[in-house]
Amino acid sequence: MKIVKTHTGKIYVDADRQLEFLTVGDYGKENNIKADFLGLHKEINGVANTKVDLTEKWVATISTQKGCPMRCKFCDCPRFGFYGNATVEDLAYEVQTILQGEAVDHTDRFNVHFARMGEPTFNFNVLEFASKKLKPLVSQYVNAKTIHPVVSTMLPKSNKRFEEFVLKWCDIKNVEYNGEAGLQFSINSTDDAQRNDQFSGMSLSLNEISALAAKLPMPNGRKYTLNFAVTAQTILNAKRLSELFDKNKFIVKITPIHETNSAVTNGFDVTTSYTDYDVYREFERPLVAEGWDVIVFVPSKEEDSDRITCGNALISNILGTMKG
Repeated sequence: MKIVKTHTGKIYVDADRQLEFLTVGDYGKENNIKADFLGLHKEINGVANTKVDLTEKWVATISTQKGCPMRCKFCDCPRFGFYGNATVEDLAYEVQTILQGEAVDHTDRFNVHFARMGEPTFNFNVLEFASKKLKPLVSQYVNAKTIHPVVSTMLPKSNKRFEEFVLKWCDIKNVEYNGEAGLQFSINSTDDAQRNDQFSGMSLSLNEISALAAKLPMPNGRKYTLNFAVTAQTILNAKRLSELFDKNKFIVKITPIHETNSAVTNGFDVTTSYTDYDVYREFERPLVAEGWDVIVFVPSKEEDSDRITCGNALISNILGTMKG
């Protein structure tokens, strides 16, 4: 096991299991989020690196697969390869290792994001783990007022059981967790050509995603999320989004595309995303005017340099160790 310390937590890399997973704290929503509908109105022109408190919010981001079969052009994971699904035992091991690694016995909120390496909807072990294993496992180590799992999907067109997975996850979110769980669709653009380029033609079309979204039950608690990882080049048409998705079911989340080696190589403009709110305002204001609830989330530059997303620490720093 190799542990890489970051500004907000740790990245764990297990060479034997071919897994990478992450624990982080949060700077606080008043520091890194703008969301008018939540009463957070301050525009974020850069996020200061400050101390985090795991007793307020603790986030575990775990891998659902060993590598990733998707070929997103902004992500370095494809360079690692793909070696299959994580088992239920692997998922438990990731969370347990994170819980055991910190001297914390209570937290207001423990989030588990199925969003590190891999596309979670290919792995039905995620459903079993979240439904049967996660809550009792967390309760062994920490008194958490809220346990909140989140599935983030790139909407793979090759997954013949995609709709089945998503509908089962909605049941887990809305019924078993009484709304305290999340579902995030990675949309990134309202232009199919731009999406096809970013996702290497491996994601569903906007009309296909819209048709699936219409089948989702009304959310209990927090709405489902349409995520846009943006640069100044992003095409985001608010009226088109309203034609495709129901505002009563979905919110919009805007984040930057991270400065990965692949993003830079493939020509994504990631130079101003952490210091200039102008990039986000361009997208936020038309969405709000169109009636959407919008969250703008901005990480610190230090977080991005730590390679905290999508297996980038593994690829950038220790690929040789893993492959060996």
